[in-house]
Amino acid sequence: MLDLIPSVVAVMTDKPNIVLIFTDQQRADTMGYAGDPVALTPNTDRLAGSGVVFRRCCATSPVCMATRASLLSGKHVNDHGVWAMADPALRHGPSHVRNIRDAGYRTSVIGKTHLWLHGSGHTRDHVYEMHDYGYTDPHEMTGPSETASTDSPYTDHLSDKGLLDTHREYLRTYLRGQAQGVSLPWELPPCLLPTEDHLDMYIAARAAEWIRDYRDASPFYLQVCFGGPHDPWDSPAEYRRMYNADEMPLSITEKSSGPLSPHVEMLLEYAPAKLGGMSESENRVMKTYYYGKVSLIDDCVGRVLKALDEKGLMENTWIVFSSDHGEMLGDHGLIAKKVFYEGALNIPCIVRPPGGTAPWQSNGLADHLDIAATLIDAADAKPLEGSDGVSLLPLTSAGPDAEGAQVHKDAVLSEMGLPPMAYSMVRTDRYKMSVETLTRRPLDLYDMENDPDELHNRVNDPSLRNVREELLEEPMSRLLSRMNHSKLSDNSAKNWDKGSSGKS
Repeated sequence: MLDLIPSVVAVMTDKPNIVLIFTDQQRADTMGYAGDPVALTPNTDRLAGSGVVFRRCCATSPVCMATRASLLSGKHVNDHGVWAMADPALRHGPSHVRNIRDAGYRTSVIGKTHLWLHGSGHTRDHVYEMHDYGYTDPHEMTGPSETASTDSPYTDHLSDKGLLDTHREYLRTYLRGQAQGVSLPWELPPCLLPTEDHLDMYIAARAAEWIRDYRDASPFYLQVCFGGPHDPWDSPAEYRRMYNADEMPLSITEKSSGPLSPHVEMLLEYAPAKLGGMSESENRVMKTYYYGKVSLIDDCVGRVLKALDEKGLMENTWIVFSSDHGEMLGDHGLIAKKVFYEGALNIPCIVRPPGGTAPWQSNGLADHLDIAATLIDAADAKPLEGSDGVSLLPLTSAGPDAEGAQVHKDAVLSEMGLPPMAYSMVRTDRYKMSVETLTRRPLDLYDMENDPDELHNRVNDPSLRNVREELLEEPMSRLLSRMNHSKLSDNSAKNWDKGSSGKS
């Protein structure tokens, strides 16, 4: 049993409970409800089957720590200043978790937060930081790769079962191969641990236990933050066997036209040498490993939903499902993220109200700031001051036939730092354009209506000159208006290994 679970007798409150299920590096299109022809995700499909799917939800950054800082604070990257690496000082700023706590909720996180730089030591050493953010009951783990060096309740669990050395040797082999550029994603062996001892299974088990043992008189806000399907794609063998590589759709590999953005060129340069030349069979095998992990997490989601069902809480609980960013999965010759292509940028977003609703899907543009605003709205908590987040609850409640059901924001912003440079992307209903943040020099311009696979960069197309200028003037200038120039300068001054640019 978790040592932080409250022990007073449970009393039904007027306020609903809130559960945020948050995955890491999960594409929006690799699930059954999203129309994927092979994905086996019955539990997430069930969630979507009684909620509203926001199909065009955009990561505020295609980088773990930057986007998680936005989810917590309700701020754009250019405002909170976490362009690449976590800033512990952010805990003294706005936090949607703290606002929900102050509205009378017991707040808990079980899983990965990535709100501080992982290294040696134990996650328990950072409990005070979690309290500062507003978490009443933090039960924090790291992502999968970080368990090689950072201790947590999960590594304690493995140590107690005599499995920690096996786990860490697997990761050390994987990480050495990554650093040397010889670890190929279609050659990775399956997880060597019993399936029940996989990181995501552990997180699911602890979350289900927390729900079943909850006895507080207060409503709760629980974040269940999985470490996958972030690489390594160490899906257990039985999950890999769920997929037939011959049936797996190929990644986007068609030849593109127009210039490549400098950050895309850099990532291609540091990608494993054989990635650009992988065969169709290698591509399909690689994708089965990722999909296996997606199905593993789907089973984990099922365990959380089952615990809510058994406790009779589904009628009084908001459930939001999302991720920090996507995964390129071989599209355009890339894996991981740190680009503004849809594979890395488009994230799942499901909002299920208490008791559920007739399912429908919205094409309205949304982002992590909106998710933070939605959670605050569900708790009837104090809004985050100065946030551009717009709650999705009115849209959810209005239904598919309401005027504006397919509209939310006119534009969304995504940003990232690859020191010494910083890049920003704006997405409207039709166009997507990225720029160098400091100079505002356009780098990419895609017509998403006619080129959804982003194969034709039309940034230099004279016929789109007015589009470029209009996007720069509005909405990009508005969305970058709170720029924290000192923190952007700090980002530019950082020197770090470009070869590690796929990690975070």
